[in-house]
Amino acid sequence: MKKQTKKQIRPKQTQQRPGKQSKLAPVAETRPKQYKAEGKLAGKAALITGGDSGIGKAVALLFAKEGADICIAYLSEQKDANDTKAEVEAFGRSCYLIKGDLGKEAHCKKVIDKAAKQFGKIDIVVNNAGLHWEADAIEDITTEQLMKTFHSDFFSYFWITKYAMQYLKKGSSIINTASVTAYRGSPKLIDYSATKGAIISFTRALAANLTPKGIRVNAVAPGPIWTPLISSSFDKKKVSEFGSDAPMKRAGMPNEVAPAFLFLACGDSSYISGQVIHPNGGEIING
Repeated sequence: MKKQTKKQIRPKQTQQRPGKQSKLAPVAETRPKQYKAEGKLAGKAALITGGDSGIGKAVALLFAKEGADICIAYLSEQKDANDTKAEVEAFGRSCYLIKGDLGKEAHCKKVIDKAAKQFGKIDIVVNNAGLHWEADAIEDITTEQLMKTFHSDFFSYFWITKYAMQYLKKGSSIINTASVTAYRGSPKLIDYSATKGAIISFTRALAANLTPKGIRVNAVAPGPIWTPLISSSFDKKKVSEFGSDAPMKRAGMPNEVAPAFLFLACGDSSYISGQVIHPNGGEIING
């Protein structure tokens, strides 16, 4: 057996972007933790972008367990999407899949139109899709990469929300996936960190704008979470050590983040808007 480095906490691995759930070692834990469901989202319809794997999948499964029907918008990983659909349906809920590039405004509009037609309504929007690419210096970030990152990781949030507004009503909830990088930055993810900072400001401004309509807007800013995005974005050494520098000395699992989304989606958080929850393994970021 090869001796592991001090920080190595999982096998070295890498895969092509955007990554596949089934190829992770260990596989990311997305199943809801064991507890008795309370029907907190009974009768609700939720749209989750990037819901085929990782955090989005964990959110989809937890929402389904609590009674919501699920629409998942995803980029390209058909097997992951089909697996998630089957797991949602195992909770007795409907799951509708929409494949395509959310970095294109026309597709975002199509997603909303299809989701609303499928379920007759949209109660919850979870903007979660995202990609990132490492760069050693700002000079290495091309305009093409910058625009692709913003189209995928921020503009899609704006467009999905904009076109969903005609269906959202009093009591609806919008939840945006931000990141710890919005608060402390990341030296090799400059453009990605910038999108996450934009998401925080977007969340706060939109929350203030929609308060009179009774629509709440909040965000979740995860720290290091073990998802296919990680193994498809970094080199083998960094993947093997991912999360070891968190206060808890490990990366979190998607099903450790999903409860934050459930809390913000249901009536338990009825007096909360414009806020951010930080499941990040104990890092204090004062935001």
